[in-house]
Amino acid sequence: MTATNPTTGKPIKQVHLAAHFPGVNNTTVWSDPASGSQIDFDSFEHFAATAERGKFDYLFLAEGLRLREHRGHIHDLDVVGRPNTLAILAAIAAITQHIGLVGTLSSTFNEPYELARQLQTLDVLSGGRAGWNVVTTSDAFTGANFRRGGFLDYADRYLRSSEFIATAREVWDSWADDAIVADKAGGRFLAGDALRLVDHHGPQFDVTGYGTLPRSPQGHPVIVQAGDSSDGRDFAARDAEVIFSRHSEFEDGRAFYADVKSRVEANGRDRDDLKILPAVTFVLGDTAEEAEERSRFIQHQQVSPQTAIAFLEQVWGRDLTAYDPEGPLPDIEPDLGGASVTRGRVRHDRDVAATARQWRELAEAENLSIRELVIRVSGRHSFVGTPQHVAEEINRYVQGDAADGFVIVGHLSPTGLDEFADRVIPELQERGVFRTEYPEGATLRELLGVKPPVAQPADLVTSSS
Repeated sequence: MTATNPTTGKPIKQVHLAAHFPGVNNTTVWSDPASGSQIDFDSFEHFAATAERGKFDYLFLAEGLRLREHRGHIHDLDVVGRPNTLAILAAIAAITQHIGLVGTLSSTFNEPYELARQLQTLDVLSGGRAGWNVVTTSDAFTGANFRRGGFLDYADRYLRSSEFIATAREVWDSWADDAIVADKAGGRFLAGDALRLVDHHGPQFDVTGYGTLPRSPQGHPVIVQAGDSSDGRDFAARDAEVIFSRHSEFEDGRAFYADVKSRVEANGRDRDDLKILPAVTFVLGDTAEEAEERSRFIQHQQVSPQTAIAFLEQVWGRDLTAYDPEGPLPDIEPDLGGASVTRGRVRHDRDVAATARQWRELAEAENLSIRELVIRVSGRHSFVGTPQHVAEEINRYVQGDAADGFVIVGHLSPTGLDEFADRVIPELQERGVFRTEYPEGATLRELLGVKPPVAQPADLVTSSS
C-alpha cells in the first residue's frame, strides 16, 4: 500500500537525485587547497564511487565544445578543460554497477547515426544505464571548431534537434527486441524479422541503413533536456524523460513544474514520464549558524575580485578592470552596440539594458559592492543548513510539486559530493523518500520510474542464414 502525505492526501513521492561532476564555471573552487583535478581519472573514479554509494539515480557530465574566451584571452578564472564525455562515461561504466551515466552532447555539431551508435554502445555495455543530455549550439564562435561552422540559425536549433532525436531513435529501433536467437545447432544468429531498415529522409538528415547493435535492456538511452524557453519546454514535453531545470526557488519551481507537466499531458504522455530535476548547490553545518558562515566563505571563494569584474564585463561589454570590485557599480552605462567581451558560455540575460538597470536598483537598495552584487545574483546557495534541514527542504520541494528531485552540484572536485552522500542521503532514507539499495539489475529508466520506449514502426528486413 502506497503511503500518503497527511497534509495533501497525495501519495508520498520518492526523491530522484543526480550528481553533477563539478564543471567549467565559477561554482567549482579550483583554488581551494582541498580541490583536485578535473581531468585525472582518479577524480572521476572517486566521484562515481561516491554517487553510487549514495544510491543516486545517475551521474552527470557537462561538456564544452570550445574554451571560453574573455576579452581575447582564455578565461581561466574558472576551471578550464574537460576530456571527451563519452570516453569518460565508458570508463566509469567499467567501474560501476548500478548508477546511470548521463553526458551532454550537442545535436548541432554531431551527426545522428554516429552519435546514436556511440550512445547505444555505452547503453549496451553498461546494461541499460546510459542517458543523453541533448543540447543545441547556435553560436558561430563554437561552430568555428567544426566543418559546418556557425551555420545554424538560432530559430532552427530545436527543429534540427527534434529531427536528430527522431533519427537516432530509428537507429536504436533498428533491431527487434528478440533479434538474436543464436541457434548454434541450426547455424542461425538472427531471427527472420530481426532488422528494421532505417530509411530517414528529412529537412536536416538523410540516413539509410541499419543499426549495428541490438537494443539495450532499457531500449533507448534516457533523453535529458535543459531548455527553458517555450520551444524548449515543448521540446522536453515531447521528447525527453528528464528536464534539467534552473528553477530552484520553491514558488518558481512550482510554476515551472505545473507548466511543463501540463505540456507533457498535452503530448499524450503520462506526466510522471518526464522528471523535473533543478540544479542545486548545498552547504552543510552542524548548526544553522555554522552552515551560513561556511556559505559566505564559499561564496567569496567562488566569486573572487577578478571573477566579479569579469562577470560584470559580460553585461557592460566594456573593460572594467579600472574599477574596484569592492566599490560601487561603474558610473558608465553598458555598451549596447558593442560585441560581447565574452565568447562561449555567457551567464546573463539577453536584455543587457534591463539587466544592468535591475542590478543597479538591487545594489542601491542593499548597498552592495560589485563583488557583493555578483555574489547576490550568481552565487546564492540553494540549500544551506544542517543535514536534517537540507533533507527536509528537498523533501518539501518534491512533495510540494516544485520538483521531482534535484541535480546536486558540489563546489569541489572530486570530493564535493562526499558530505551530501554521507550526511543528507541517510536523512532522506530515514524519511522513507529515497532508496536504501538499488534494485538488482535496474536500468536507468527503471531507477527514474519512466516507461520504456515503444519501438517506432519501420520496414522489416529478413535476415539470411
